[in-house]
Amino acid sequence: MLALLGRNGVGKTTLLKSIMGLIGIRSGSISLDGQRIDPLRPDARARLGIGYVPQGREIFPRLTVEENLRMGLATKPGGSLVPEALFELFPVLEHMLKRRGGDLSGGQQQQLAIARALAAGPKLLILDEPTEGIQPSIIKDIERVIRMLAARGDMAILLVEQYYDFAKALADQYAVMSRGEVIKAGKGSEMDADGVRELISV
Repeated sequence: MLALLGRNGVGKTTLLKSIMGLIGIRSGSISLDGQRIDPLRPDARARLGIGYVPQGREIFPRLTVEENLRMGLATKPGGSLVPEALFELFPVLEHMLKRRGGDLSGGQQQQLAIARALAAGPKLLILDEPTEGIQPSIIKDIERVIRMLAARGDMAILLVEQYYDFAKALADQYAVMSRGEVIKAGKGSEMDADGVRELISV
């Protein structure tokens, strides 16, 4: 679990979009498990095991919850079923399968977006500010789920987050960005001692 922190506009979301192939890179390379992925299209990167939860959730508002979850299975063989484990992580979604995504609250939409990214069983889960605009009770639910996923040990998690306490509670490692580059990195347990809060405060 790596928490990537930084003030607004320093390049965090741009970095995530570059990893997913939504933005091209001008130099350097991006690798997953030792394989270069920067020449690949976003769908090919998803097939290699990257799940992406974008800032703002970007669910399909006119599709039902079930249809949104099935979109997360696009890289799997036809007829693949939505994993039951998703409803253990997010019980509220099981009761809303026939509701349109746009009718859900912001917190429920965020849970749906995370579940959609998990549907294909990624080896890398990328979360872009999952607490943005979410009520505190749902933030606690999302923190619980992320902690459970990290404890399973079958995926890496890259978390971009503005909410310092949320990031600190989850991070094994942290990195701080400023003006497009990492200016500090270390263990999550040392974020306070390293003065990370001051580095990201406005």
